Amino acid sequence: MNVLRTYDYLVLARGKVFDVVRPLSAEQYAREFSIGLGTLGRTLTHLMICEWFYLQRIERRTVPPYGQWPIRDEQPPSFAVLEEKWGPQARETRTMLAAVRDWEAPIDYPALTDDQPPTVITASAMDIFTQLVLHEVHHRAQALNMLRQMGVTLGDIDFNALMYQRRRG
Repeated sequence: MNVLRTYDYLVLARGKVFDVVRPLSAEQYAREFSIGLGTLGRTLTHLMICEWFYLQRIERRTVPPYGQWPIRDEQPPSFAVLEEKWGPQARETRTMLAAVRDWEAPIDYPALTDDQPPTVITASAMDIFTQLVLHEVHHRAQALNMLRQMGVTLGDIDFNALMYQRRRG
């Protein structure tokens, strides 16, 4: 897998989703659904903070307890704030991904669970990046479902539609 190309795809597809979310009202952004994290706001916020979290793990940084995070799923920022914060984060994420030299080296970190005995997780940077990608695709599908239920659709955002080269034959 080409990590940077794959991440570029996530950012491009995310941008297409942002294009259809941006004109929504605050009420639509906060509308309750029975899927995913329940609202577009919570779902998109979850994706942004999880991307940050996964990169902290790849960088072997200490992550504070979830309750100390400045942005959390339960209290999503407005879409304008989320988009404003995610842009610089995405640029930092891409820079950090480009700097990884050993994608298979084990990374140990403590699980962030308050209700279970202390556990150490071991994963490689590639494992964590794979989780970042698949996690975003999973929750993006939920966000697309929410949008469809509001009558909002967007075109094909599959990898092949956005990333394959095309020319007249």
